[in-house]
Amino acid sequence: MPVPASDPSSAPEPAAAPPQVVDPAAKGRRPPWHVGRDVTGRLLFLGTGTSVGVPMVGCGCDTCRDGGPKDVRTRTSALVGLPEGHLLIDTTPDLRSQLLRENIGRVDAVLYTHDHVDHVYGLDDVRPLCFHSGRPMQVLCEEAVERRIRLAFDYAFSDKPPAGGGVPKLGFARIGTEPFDLLGARVVPLRLEHGPFKVLGFRFGNVAYCTDTSGIPDATWPLLEGLDVLVLDCLRHTTHPTHFSLAEAVAVAERVRPARTLLVHLSHELPHEATSRMLPPGVELAYDGLEVPLT
Repeated sequence: MPVPASDPSSAPEPAAAPPQVVDPAAKGRRPPWHVGRDVTGRLLFLGTGTSVGVPMVGCGCDTCRDGGPKDVRTRTSALVGLPEGHLLIDTTPDLRSQLLRENIGRVDAVLYTHDHVDHVYGLDDVRPLCFHSGRPMQVLCEEAVERRIRLAFDYAFSDKPPAGGGVPKLGFARIGTEPFDLLGARVVPLRLEHGPFKVLGFRFGNVAYCTDTSGIPDATWPLLEGLDVLVLDCLRHTTHPTHFSLAEAVAVAERVRPARTLLVHLSHELPHEATSRMLPPGVELAYDGLEVPLT
């Protein structure tokens, strides 16, 4: 027997949507801001990997395919908890994920070691931090780094900002090799050689941060005396034109003689567990999320 068609006129009308109630006081109000962790008095490794990160795209080596948690290395950068705020060293292409992973919602200034892509090209990720603070992000760097930023992020400096999107608000301060005061602390720049490139490391009290280097000029060695912690570039076992090898990094540690040396800018050729068993006392591989005290 055919089923008679239903009569649309007999169907119940859908319930009306409840009216939306808008709090007039909430109009234009910013959402609450989550500032996350406070790392005052500590240096936090946001990333410890080389320019392609670890795992490396398309690589089938054991480190990239089956490495442990400490073999997951985002591009090298750090957050330094100074007395008056958080200082970010370099803005890697992994910056957003690094800050989210470590529950960081506050950055008060950015300090650059040099202008290479893996240390600069995440700068746009400071936009929400600028929105929250209501002021430009303070950026401290050498002239070459500022030129790179103005070229790569030209939209942030246009007289006619693009419609429909925010831009990072930046305020530059030029630095060189002279010490300066920042966020309640004395910062000592350290001139380093990165192959043919001149880059900077930095000393905060008895902690020195020296990534992306293959040579230390004579004038810099005295600035590394009396360290508790040396953070030092180390790419792989074999030599490289712009980075220290493992043997070269250990030789630097033996000359400087800090209480602790932490190696960064690590490639997939240095698996964490196997390499750690080879290192002399006082020398360690850093890893993403590691914290060390500032002294």
